[in-house]
Amino acid sequence: MRHPRPLVLAHRGASGYLPEHTLAGYFLAIEQGADYIEPDLVMTRDGVLVARHENEISGTTDVAQHEEYAARRSTKTIDGVAVTGWFTEDFTLAELKTLRARERIPALRPANTRFDGMFPVPSFEEILDLLDGVNAARIRAGRLPVGVYPETKHPSYFAGLGLALERPLVDQLARHGLEGPQAPVYIQSFEVANLRALARMTDLPKVQLMDANGRPWDHVLRGEERDYPELARPDGLAEIARYAQAIGVNKDMVLPRDADGRLGEPTTLMADAHAAGLEVHAWTFRAENTFLPSGHRRAGGEDARGDLVGELRRFLALGVDAVFSDQSDLAVLARDGDR
Repeated sequence: MRHPRPLVLAHRGASGYLPEHTLAGYFLAIEQGADYIEPDLVMTRDGVLVARHENEISGTTDVAQHEEYAARRSTKTIDGVAVTGWFTEDFTLAELKTLRARERIPALRPANTRFDGMFPVPSFEEILDLLDGVNAARIRAGRLPVGVYPETKHPSYFAGLGLALERPLVDQLARHGLEGPQAPVYIQSFEVANLRALARMTDLPKVQLMDANGRPWDHVLRGEERDYPELARPDGLAEIARYAQAIGVNKDMVLPRDADGRLGEPTTLMADAHAAGLEVHAWTFRAENTFLPSGHRRAGGEDARGDLVGELRRFLALGVDAVFSDQSDLAVLARDGDR
């Protein structure tokens, strides 16, 4: 489904201003003009979907300060990588609710740390309840509803634990009236089999995520050799179009940087994807210098804010259908100007 103007996708909420994946962050992003909010979803031990960037939560919560959970610290292999910490699948929802969110990258966003300890970990149900309230008011005012853009994190891993994400996600969306291809929902995943399974469960729009390198983890498990760059070729895009409506791509796959770190010349990915009938959603646009191309950085160090609006306008001029941003207000400014 194409849109009259590019969508602004609030990456994990208003992550440039508040700790990510908090109800306050999602609400602020909506107030800043985001068209969709984006929760990353993982599972609890009792089968509840909650919003965290990863199932390992030591970097985004105060779990390490809770002596009662010290014994739950462990090392697990997540998608082939050994990870040490605390994991959502070892906690019930009630136990996770005793924790509080923390800023994930405090060195780059020190101002956000003043909110550490203020916000609980939200369940997906609470996020949908927030949207229900917001959208009821928007519809009464004649405005379009804000959509939700959930990502299923590590679906093969969770399925192996008996905690598959797909059916609970689809059922929960349906309970909130979010069904059918025109509902303001996109479901995204870096895996392929996960999206194919979802395509059999729902006709909600789906998004195949792709990085500039690496392979889908479910392909690794099955011994398949195709990587993301191969999926981004015309034949791979035609295959994706059979089960998804969009691709969500590392922005470098659309407009790579040159040897000096400046934005270079665009690839053919945009044209190839559109020819296959797929939207192109690019990630992730952040205002801090460390995340920006060299031509868009400003004085003040890695954590200082550079010219994100200028970078976004380069991509919008190419015809991207949506942008993920930690600063929705700046993405809206880049798209709409100073109206």
